[in-house]
Amino acid sequence: MVKATHSFFDKNFKLGILGGGQLGRMLIQSAIDFNLNIKILDPDPEAPCKTLANEFVVGKLTDFETVYKFGKDLDVLTIEIENVNIEALKKLRDEGVNVFPQPEAIELIQDKRKQKQFYKENNIPTSDFILIDNVDDLNNYEHFLPAFQKLGKEGYDGRGVQKISNKNDFAKAFSAPSLLEKAIDFEKEIAVIVARNAKGEISLFPPVEMVFHPTKFLVEYLLSPAQVSNDIILQANDIARNIIEKLNMKGILAVEMFVTKDGKVLVNEIAPRPHNSGHQTIKANFTSQYEQHLRAILNLPMGDTRSHTLSAMVNLLGAEGFEGNAVYEGMDEILSMQGVYPHLYGKINTKPFRKMGHITILENDLELLKKKVFEVKEKIRVISDKN
Repeated sequence: MVKATHSFFDKNFKLGILGGGQLGRMLIQSAIDFNLNIKILDPDPEAPCKTLANEFVVGKLTDFETVYKFGKDLDVLTIEIENVNIEALKKLRDEGVNVFPQPEAIELIQDKRKQKQFYKENNIPTSDFILIDNVDDLNNYEHFLPAFQKLGKEGYDGRGVQKISNKNDFAKAFSAPSLLEKAIDFEKEIAVIVARNAKGEISLFPPVEMVFHPTKFLVEYLLSPAQVSNDIILQANDIARNIIEKLNMKGILAVEMFVTKDGKVLVNEIAPRPHNSGHQTIKANFTSQYEQHLRAILNLPMGDTRSHTLSAMVNLLGAEGFEGNAVYEGMDEILSMQGVYPHLYGKINTKPFRKMGHITILENDLELLKKKVFEVKEKIRVISDKN
């Protein structure tokens, strides 16, 4: 069965997005420039996309019937989160809906164990790892420590990741199928966002340098472009290009990497969608990652990915000790700073470490940029109207 589809410029053209969080919200903000009709599916009736989408549907992203029914009237279907029903996507694809990224790519990336095996099978540099099926398996690999245990499935934003330093940590280990990833003595963590359209055209954004929270394993802030050598940039770009080609993927792909102290680049994880490491592109690059994703899945020419200034992105996270209606303390202070631009996600309630927004900082001087990062981090907090 082949479904008749509409042209991108047709008024009846409809783009669907699985997930209505902040990434979907920013995709819609770019889609408005293309006058696209956007349909969103999300389990949260108050999701950030609710008030921006042309059509908003409440439903479970992992339920076959819900996803299949949602996608039947679409021309193109994409995602802003990986935890979706793959079989429904395959059926929709077989019936003529253009599903990007392809279901097989999403399916592989859903499972960090399969990700790691993919790197190994395709000679893509990554840290050493061991697959484990249960907690008892850890007893066989004490010699491999220290390492990070990562759940195979459903880990995100630092959840499903923990450090196992020695056998005393076995008691806190995850019991589900997971992997042990050898702890790397790295110099920096970087990310490259790469995009590919149906014509096979590939574009790369400049690498960014990420700084993570020491215990929650999510990005606190990033600097763009990364302050690394040309050799590191070439290695990172070659790896990102190689991965998206081997996956034969259409859309945008974020590739997180370690830069080791001996000058090697190793893949950490990948995400087949817009990513936290590309938020600054909205203000700092000629084309944002969100517009580039739309260009790729609509098979349009790739946009100019160059940055026009140095930039930083500070994640605006819910403060510890606060839960409830969000209050943005210090907003007036940061708005008075030159080159500082808040971007809020429309989430009503805050809780510790929830991503509530981000702050982009534009600056021509690197040292001044770094100084502003720490000033912003000190001045603004997301608290609640009750603690």
